[in-house]
Amino acid sequence: MSFITAFLIICMVLPASLANIIVYPFSKKLSIKISDYIIKVLAPTLFALLKTYRKFNFWGYSESKKDLPQQFMVISNHQSLLDIPCHMKFFHEKNPRFVAKDSLARHVPLVSEMLRSQQHCTIPRTARPMEAMKYIEKFGHRVVERNQIPFLFPEGTRTKDGNVGKFYSAGFRKLTEATGLPVVVCALDGGWQLRDLKKFFYNINKGCYRVKVLKVYDSPKTKEECNKILEESKIMIENQVKEWRSMPASQR
Repeated sequence: MSFITAFLIICMVLPASLANIIVYPFSKKLSIKISDYIIKVLAPTLFALLKTYRKFNFWGYSESKKDLPQQFMVISNHQSLLDIPCHMKFFHEKNPRFVAKDSLARHVPLVSEMLRSQQHCTIPRTARPMEAMKYIEKFGHRVVERNQIPFLFPEGTRTKDGNVGKFYSAGFRKLTEATGLPVVVCALDGGWQLRDLKKFFYNINKGCYRVKVLKVYDSPKTKEECNKILEESKIMIENQVKEWRSMPASQR
């Protein structure tokens, strides 16, 4: 089953990945269409394939989205590269855009050209703090103008054990300042077990990914309000992850 699953994933991913690599330098419009196909078709298909062949479940708590405003920004914990397609599947009716390291915009199948063609916010690792804030500010203005949904992982990097790491405030404050949008707090779990290929095929069988909206905050107006949201959000996400992991094995 591991071989069959790997073969099917490669067959699904390779054509779109190669097409986007070839097309991107010559036609940004066509690359955007391919990227939209990746988000709207391939991301849900990936989870359907994993469910069929490895009994891997995606639990998206749809009822938690019922009171969302028309436009908002999302903050979430971060465990794996699969968090991006996971959020894309959960918020499929929206138009998500992510803040990420620029290393993801180079040489990562499916992901790199998508991030560049759709103008997600990719920040160079070598960028100084002030430079990084300028990237986020421009990104914030752009998503508001285009009615898109910006996503930020306040931890700044993926956690190795799935526990929630420290939330950094600078990028969050700049994005709220640039957008003026309400803040949606989202928890996810399951990705930390799939961080690399070895863990992916070892843990994928009968595993699961869970995503849930926990709370919606009005747009913060001050530094103190931003810090309060981050502090409360970290606690809420930690409690939600703990609750999921304490569930009986039959319900996981």
